[in-house]
Amino acid sequence: MRYQQAGSNGSWQVKRAMRVAASCVCQLMACALLAQRPTPAPLQTKSMLVKGGTVHVGNGKVIADGAVGFRNGTIDFVGFEYGATAVYDTVIDAHGTHVYPGFILADATLGLQEVDQVRATADVDETGDMEPEVRTQPAFNVDSRIIPTVRSNGVLLVQATPRGGTISGTSSIMQLDAWDWEQATVKVDDGIHLNWPRAFVREGWWAEPGATKKEKQDVRAERIEAVRQFFLAAKAYGAGKAVGTDLRCAAMHGLFDGSQTLFVHADLAREIQEAVLFAKEFGIAHLVIVGGYDAWRVSDLLRDNKVDVVLQRLHSLPHRDDDDVDLPYRLPALLKERGVRFCLGYSGEHDRMGSRNLAFTAGTAAAYGLDAEAALQSITLDAAHVLGIDKAYGSLEVGKSATLIVSTGDVLDMRTNNVTQAFIDGRRISLDDHQKALYRQYSAREVK
Repeated sequence: MRYQQAGSNGSWQVKRAMRVAASCVCQLMACALLAQRPTPAPLQTKSMLVKGGTVHVGNGKVIADGAVGFRNGTIDFVGFEYGATAVYDTVIDAHGTHVYPGFILADATLGLQEVDQVRATADVDETGDMEPEVRTQPAFNVDSRIIPTVRSNGVLLVQATPRGGTISGTSSIMQLDAWDWEQATVKVDDGIHLNWPRAFVREGWWAEPGATKKEKQDVRAERIEAVRQFFLAAKAYGAGKAVGTDLRCAAMHGLFDGSQTLFVHADLAREIQEAVLFAKEFGIAHLVIVGGYDAWRVSDLLRDNKVDVVLQRLHSLPHRDDDDVDLPYRLPALLKERGVRFCLGYSGEHDRMGSRNLAFTAGTAAAYGLDAEAALQSITLDAAHVLGIDKAYGSLEVGKSATLIVSTGDVLDMRTNNVTQAFIDGRRISLDDHQKALYRQYSAREVK
């Protein structure tokens, strides 16, 4: 009898556990459905004409009552509305709106990490100090829930960039509407990222910043020498002067033959000067400074050596206590007037989800001395130049990719920004995301 009673209780517990498990599964499935990303758009098969809007070409030119036509993913007309005489399958009335090139985000970890506290979602850095063979292209997660929220604000291309170590790895340029990382790739292995040894270190954190102290010179000199020795070994390996196979050295080959860019992450004037001289020493044709807080102080050096800059996030505090509080906002204008080409980045805390605000940093630059179209250019054509994809992206010109957005208001102004349509290579992509889905879900809730 006791055995039967125990069996009865056991059966009840099993059934209860099954019901709880089933409930959990249903909830997880509901969450999964809610989290589903929009289906990637198919290839463009019908020609399209977006007409009547104010067309911001991306190179400083603005066309009132303009039109942009494209077929098979390529732009075949840009001009005034009345000049579009060819026949298009689909005509989109854009009167009263603004048409822009899709925004390009440099130096970002978007698609490389989903949840900071879940290590299984982190592909942003690897163990080791000199790891140029680490590639972000195959690690790019097209299923990221963050991507649709960024895309819906006009960011359509991203430079997926590794972090950590002295040589972090190799980045790639990815577009934000694809089934897998292979389809997402725009430019594979565009450059290698080097974190230049810092001259000064600030203690504390942003809310309670501490004193700035100088790095120990002997330690820093050793780190710089280690970088030099690694580059010497890589150059010798590329010239066939080394024995055996070395994947790390092989990954550096593109720097010496000019097919890749060296992105040096440095902020202070001394660090930037050292990086430029280092690149000249090794005959590296393409150098870009990332961060560049003091780039305006050494603008002659950068301009004369044709070194571009990916500026730090403008919505940041000054690096020095005696700097003007608005200096970060004025950096684009300072570089522009000194003839240094630059684009805007958004690296830092919460950069993946925050990068949807890229356009608003350009708006800040426009409010602090930079011309509005030049500010737009810093996240479109100039960004494309810096990343080496300007032949196909960055501006609305005949022969280039039909990668563009339509907004009902000024896209650089957070008060009027409202992206209603977006196209990547002529494919009209969905601008839905899980935040909009949640809004619809709870807006429909009946309150008793």
